[in-house]
Amino acid sequence: MKRTSNPLKPLLVSQPTDKLFEQPPLGVDADTLALDVRRYFALFLGRYKHSRGRSTHYPYQATVLAIRDRLNERLNNTRHAYEVAGAKHAYYLSLEFLMGRTLNNALLNLGLGEETEQALRTLGFDLDELIDTEADAGLGNGGLGRLAACFLDSCATLQLPVMGYGIRYEYGMFRQHIENGQQVEEPDHWLRNGNPWELEKPEHTRRIQYYGRTVHQSGPDGRLRVAWVDSHDVLAVPYDTPIPGYWNNTVNVLRLWKAAATDEFDLDEFNAGSYTESVAAKNAAENITMVLYPNDASENGKELRLRQQYFLASASLQDILARWEDQHGKDFSRFAELNCFQLNDTHPSCAVPELMRLLIDEHDQSWETAWDIVTRTMAYTNHTLLPEALEKWSVRLFGQLLPRLLEIVYEINARFLTEVARRWPGDNARLARMSLIEEGPEPQIRMAYLAIVGSFSVNGVAELHSRLLQQGLFRDFHELWPWKFNNKTNGVTQRRWLASANPLQSQLITETIGDGWITRLDELRKLAPLADDPAFRARWAAVKRANKERLAELVRKDCQVEFNPDAMFDVQVKRIHEYKRQLLNVLHVVHLYIRIKQGEIGTFTPRCVLIGGKAAPGYFMAKRIITFVCKVAEVVNGDPTVRDRLKLAFLPDYRVSAMEIIAPGSDLSEQISTAGKEASGTGNMKFMMNGAVTIGTLDGANIEIREEVGDENFFLFGLTAREVEDARNGYNPDAIIAADPDLKRVMELIESGHFNQFQPGLFDPIIKAIRSPHDPWLVAADFRSYIDAQDRAAETYRDQDRWTRMSILNTAASGKFSTDRTMEEYNADIWKLPKVAPTPMQQLGGQVSNCCI
Repeated sequence: MKRTSNPLKPLLVSQPTDKLFEQPPLGVDADTLALDVRRYFALFLGRYKHSRGRSTHYPYQATVLAIRDRLNERLNNTRHAYEVAGAKHAYYLSLEFLMGRTLNNALLNLGLGEETEQALRTLGFDLDELIDTEADAGLGNGGLGRLAACFLDSCATLQLPVMGYGIRYEYGMFRQHIENGQQVEEPDHWLRNGNPWELEKPEHTRRIQYYGRTVHQSGPDGRLRVAWVDSHDVLAVPYDTPIPGYWNNTVNVLRLWKAAATDEFDLDEFNAGSYTESVAAKNAAENITMVLYPNDASENGKELRLRQQYFLASASLQDILARWEDQHGKDFSRFAELNCFQLNDTHPSCAVPELMRLLIDEHDQSWETAWDIVTRTMAYTNHTLLPEALEKWSVRLFGQLLPRLLEIVYEINARFLTEVARRWPGDNARLARMSLIEEGPEPQIRMAYLAIVGSFSVNGVAELHSRLLQQGLFRDFHELWPWKFNNKTNGVTQRRWLASANPLQSQLITETIGDGWITRLDELRKLAPLADDPAFRARWAAVKRANKERLAELVRKDCQVEFNPDAMFDVQVKRIHEYKRQLLNVLHVVHLYIRIKQGEIGTFTPRCVLIGGKAAPGYFMAKRIITFVCKVAEVVNGDPTVRDRLKLAFLPDYRVSAMEIIAPGSDLSEQISTAGKEASGTGNMKFMMNGAVTIGTLDGANIEIREEVGDENFFLFGLTAREVEDARNGYNPDAIIAADPDLKRVMELIESGHFNQFQPGLFDPIIKAIRSPHDPWLVAADFRSYIDAQDRAAETYRDQDRWTRMSILNTAASGKFSTDRTMEEYNADIWKLPKVAPTPMQQLGGQVSNCCI
């Protein structure tokens, strides 16, 4: 058969490559969107008309692909504008990104919600159903990962050139269900059905080294050269997710790395007939990104976690340096001027020695030049006040896994201690305290110290947290470099946590004061005078009632507990940890239960208590607290004399999409951590933004929330951070319990086995912890103050007008707690990036370099 040439081939070959990017803008009307969805459904996904009614999966995929086209169009324009402007970039390195669902947020930020809903309606689909089809991208354990996601949203909205780097875990944060009151973890295979939002970029694959040894030799110029040889290598394959700003056509990128085996395998094993063994070691490489944060209780778990951290740091830095070299060659003279790396907690701290390695070993820079670049580009955010949460790695494990990095860490430490000795001659105790290496039977590398020494900026995430870091954990470093330390109080993005999560309240706010608050949250202050308007209060209360009905339905479905929307919805959802004191919350529930049973109900305020959160798989006490919640709930909810006066439910599998229902439907926000232990908190901000009133200690961002809303609109209790430290000396919880009749009868009921009649001793660890004079969380010490604050909240709630007024004022005062404000502060004080608006490539001549594609 005679072949004929393709008549289009000469046309394609003759056109300049950049012409590929010159195309008319994609339509955003309902008809065009419907056409694209239909085309993706039938042609790209290969579905036929009979497939339509069986599942929402393929309609969801087709819709996402149509929206993703519009995101990528804007992404190319954004990248082009950044390149043309020669803009400085910041890179946010985080081992967690708790993104949740994407579709609804993307439609909101693109302004395509109504058009997409209309397009899908013409095709016979319901947008809300498709939104519910999407899996939560649970690539984080809690607040730190969700904060990272909010940061990216705000950076795009502010048109800042910021790119996120993380890990594409095959299995995200485990799915939690409850069996006989106990947490059971199940794998969260969120990628089971694929992720249509992402684009694989195999051309940017990077090679990561582990194990092996170093070889030191002199080069032709007499300079010492170091080679890392005989290593076991892994490939890092990037997947890009577009991050849209709000109604501004800016789209930034989150790049997540997936581990893949190299093509190499053991030929001797293969020739011996053992194919499985020949590839086993290389296939094991893919385990690096298989599961979010493995349990590091075992030695294997510790090694895998360190492998993850280095994998993120090395792949991301190699990627950034390759992009620089594409544009600037070997000239690194302006690198620090045009790049900044924000380390989200200690997890990416390997970036400090890794950037040194890459600059010295791979890019032939001197130690002095490389260290100057590192210390002008690295910035470190600390997220914890708990000393035990500051990561340390054994020198033995670190050196075995990353031999070249260990050499660099030792050199950094030697030079740093020389500087300390010059400042404080003869102060050997200070040298030992500040050393990057903690000596002992098993010497440890202090990763937080490494991050501080290698960074030009160190920040906490709330005013109290930053002050306590400077006065406590990092006091020595603050005395050496006070100018490095600063505060950046956290926030949340109002696009997701109010505009998207609470459409009824958002609509009411916009009708009343306009929509400027969506990008300038401090405009919510305009609501404050309306708190005294009876008509507006009535509308606000009606919205809250509808949101409570929605939350009650979630509780009924997931917990099989009936919540009465007329009752106070008292909510504590967050990671289960002793310092967050879910235990104190349950003691209050037991106290209310006793009151009801003893007939003290004359002025009783009906209350529905919701607790949710996940305990780390290896955290015994946190899991036992979950069991305690569930067992108390069984007794309280099953007692016919209690009726609707009191309900308690534990919400399984707490997640982003659940919080989007919980926050709008809550009346009372429980932020009850031991003072001086919570770095900031962000759940407290989400609740406040949605009109919940806070009951809390003076801890983390609670302090700033109270300052903004006023003491009269906040239920304060508990010891201050200073009083907590003073109370530890001579702390006697038994005496406190004996002196407080309410606490005494609560403890007596728990100790009687009333909540564990068929499991004797089940709650002995909890009883022992409360009664221990060494209880670091001081549960007994704060009980009386907490009960009194709860009584004030209950009394206030009975006056619904007064409560609604407080609710409005909480929303009105939440403007400070937008990540837009947080990111503006990061940029003004740390990153110093320009704001760059996207420009269509056709308008600028369509010149696009390969590095930006």
